[in-house]
Amino acid sequence: MSAQNQEIAFDITWISNVQVNQPAVLRRAEQIQTRRTVKKDWQAAWLLKAVTFIDLTTLSGDDTSSNVRRLCYKAKYPIREDLLKALNMQDKGITTAAVCVYPARVSDAVKALKDAGCDIPVASVATGFPAGQTHLKTRLDEIRLAVEDGAKEIDVVINRSLVLAGQWKALYDEICEFRKACGDAHLKTILATGELGSLTNIYRASMVAMMAGSDFIKTSTGKETVNATFPVAIVMVRAIRDFYWKTGKKIGFKPAGGIRTAKDSLAWLSLIKEELGDDWLKPELFRIGASTLLSDIERQIYHHVTGRYAAYHDLPMA
Repeated sequence: MSAQNQEIAFDITWISNVQVNQPAVLRRAEQIQTRRTVKKDWQAAWLLKAVTFIDLTTLSGDDTSSNVRRLCYKAKYPIREDLLKALNMQDKGITTAAVCVYPARVSDAVKALKDAGCDIPVASVATGFPAGQTHLKTRLDEIRLAVEDGAKEIDVVINRSLVLAGQWKALYDEICEFRKACGDAHLKTILATGELGSLTNIYRASMVAMMAGSDFIKTSTGKETVNATFPVAIVMVRAIRDFYWKTGKKIGFKPAGGIRTAKDSLAWLSLIKEELGDDWLKPELFRIGASTLLSDIERQIYHHVTGRYAAYHDLPMA
């Protein structure tokens, strides 16, 4: 991860007169989704790159220490070794970017990754995930406990009511509190964009989150009815670009929820390359939150190498 972002003074003028042109955003989103994708060796290379951006995630009520351990093993060995050898990529150290779990499972993940001899960071959701409707003190304690247990990244959720009521300074103050509670851990702020009401609200929330010291802004919890979509992403990455132009600070972007296929991942990489440039195509500034995406990427790699699709038992997932 890059150096932490630090909060800057709240400036309402950065968001007060903003209005997002929705038809233009929708046209741009359509371009991204309908463009022909890369093929053959180029596709395999881009898919391997996509693997390195994945926050491999399990956020289920039935998570146990054993399934977290399997997930961590998969994070270290995301693609079968013989497939990497066929592509001459076996010595490139390809792993996922992080493992993301609930706070109560952080210590399990930290131990599993240590036992596996790798330094993949553990990310933890926090602050009353996914609804964010618990008392502020409880949400801050949850951050601190996850950091104490070894989480290097904290994915917080905002209080959506502050956005819907236009209480931008209150939102800024709350995220600043999250920033302080994270200590040395990086702060990834989930906007839950499907519940913010408008693209204009999404832009404003993005800008406020960055002013308050977020290292990443993230689309969704994965638990909303609508999760990561391209119109939302375009608004968020353009807010990131505007923030960079204003401050010189590069803030990361993380789509999450509903990204399940290798083809999806290629479209997301294209979006980042075109809207933010190659500087953002690294794990320090781009992540994909996913639980099933890796399975499809490995399946496509298998097909590229062997010319046939894998049976279910050929590529067991964590």
